[in-house]
Amino acid sequence: MRSNLTEIDVEVTHRTEKAVLVHTGDKEKSVWLPLSQVELHDTGIPGIEAVVLPEWLATEKGLI
Repeated sequence: MRSNLTEIDVEVTHRTEKAVLVHTGDKEKSVWLPLSQVELHDTGIPGIEAVVLPEWLATEKGLI
């Protein structure tokens, strides 16, 4: 079963070798995303990156 991908603009507040801590505007709702499941891309906006991830993961983490 192939998952649909979604792209969301986020602020990355912390990085480790295996995960990133992101939020969509409310730091209180930051979530960890495994780097094995996501791709990060520069948006050209300082401090904001685009994360591409499976729709199920974005839903599970409360990003959409």
